[in-house]
Amino acid sequence: MTVNLAVNTPPLESGDRLTRSEFERRYTNHPEIHKAELIERVVYVASPVRATRHGQPHAIIMAWLTGYWTATPGVGLYDNTTVRLDEDNEPQPDALLRIESEAIGNSIISADDYIEGAPELVVEIAASSASYDMNAKLNAYRRNGVKEYIVWQIYENKVDWFSIQNSLYIPLQPDTSGVIRSQVFPGLWLAVESLRERNLQQLLAIFQQGLQTPEHQEFVESLNQKKETR
Repeated sequence: MTVNLAVNTPPLESGDRLTRSEFERRYTNHPEIHKAELIERVVYVASPVRATRHGQPHAIIMAWLTGYWTATPGVGLYDNTTVRLDEDNEPQPDALLRIESEAIGNSIISADDYIEGAPELVVEIAASSASYDMNAKLNAYRRNGVKEYIVWQIYENKVDWFSIQNSLYIPLQPDTSGVIRSQVFPGLWLAVESLRERNLQQLLAIFQQGLQTPEHQEFVESLNQKKETR
């Protein structure tokens, strides 16, 4: 006899206030829901994904981060992966980078295959979700020590890159050439206007310049050395 678990499980709806364990139970037993998040114990169930307001921007971000992932052994890239930040927060970021070594990174992969702890960098594509991406979620990431947080607000076509300084998120500013450079991942360069214009060719051309810097090479070497000394 096959039991339909969803029938015996309460629905998972935006606005529900749940513990993390109850959130996970309901989410697991409702496989028809493809994205839901728990932020400060409040549930947010995502709307269907629109093409130009989320799907394409997401693809551009993944293309940009994939280049860094492939060029930087010891750094992991994850797409729409659940993160257990703390007992009140379980987001599902659009993209994230983490240092994979448990000895030097801030997060681990749990026995049941979730990320636990704070990834070093999180990216969110904010359209209908902008209000909580820039408020409750931002505070949850900051409080848990996500070192850098990028939000691309699609309706305003605005890009914010926050970096933790003295426990506060401070916006990183583009340099004179319009490029923001990661403070955590050396060589990760973002040409802000190219991203806003969705000019992938120009975005990746400037990104490649970051990979050629001595800082990126030194970072790769430091990750390798720390891995060898574990």
